[in-house]
Amino acid sequence: MNWGKFNLDLPNGIEIFEGFNEQIPLKAWAAVVDLNNQNLKVKILSSNDFDRCETPQQFLNNHKNARLVINGGYFVRAKNPTKHVGLLKTDGKLEEAASHSVYRDGIRYYINRGAFGIMDDGKVDISWCSTKNDSIFSWDYPLDNRPGYPVDSLSFNNSRFWDVSHALHAGPVLINNKKINVTVEEEVFFNTPVAGVQPRSAIGYTDDNKIIMMVVDGRQQVSRGVYLEELAILMEQFNCVEALNLDGGGSSAIVADDRLINRPAGRSSQREIMSAIAIFYNY
Repeated sequence: MNWGKFNLDLPNGIEIFEGFNEQIPLKAWAAVVDLNNQNLKVKILSSNDFDRCETPQQFLNNHKNARLVINGGYFVRAKNPTKHVGLLKTDGKLEEAASHSVYRDGIRYYINRGAFGIMDDGKVDISWCSTKNDSIFSWDYPLDNRPGYPVDSLSFNNSRFWDVSHALHAGPVLINNKKINVTVEEEVFFNTPVAGVQPRSAIGYTDDNKIIMMVVDGRQQVSRGVYLEELAILMEQFNCVEALNLDGGGSSAIVADDRLINRPAGRSSQREIMSAIAIFYNY
């Protein structure tokens, strides 16, 4: 992927890069946010609309001093109101507990899926986690599920309390401890559209306290989308210590400088989503 600066009127500490690969073909955008800048803060947002869904642009417009927004976790729109798939915590409030198990091909799999979290001091983390009694616990590794061979329980014995004020489940994890490690089977995303070629969104962080927020367009002639392993390689190019796949497909969108940067699934319109990750300036 060939990356170049994408010029927008954004505060110091926020840079956006545009990437092209004409051979595949691919188009992508990556926001690099320097959290060492004390004027910049990251937050997870959930929709307050009547149906619990709004566009990334509406998230930006509805939150004072928000300067950049990317889509967040998975959700079920058929529910009324919309239901988040897995953990969602905003401003210290647990809005949705983690799902302890899922069914795939009639088999029950226990899970501790990848999540993005923000601590009270503004530092970020990516970990495999679940909830118990309204508290969040994290593990250094996912449960060892394989297709047709599920782990038969979720034990918290090897977990630790995850002290975060904001968190959302998505997944799978793409990079762990600076190494590509796409845990699609362990997190039981196999035999789902998540595992195929799709428009993608991802978030990660670096050793020097920068957040990487990436969107890859897909389902169009100029950009086919990527496999999860390809997304991990793109995030690795920005030196991510940890990285997580977010909701994708038509949800994949990044809004900055009061405009939609990419073309979600080849459209100029934005899908309504339930959760988002936002960068604030002078919050």
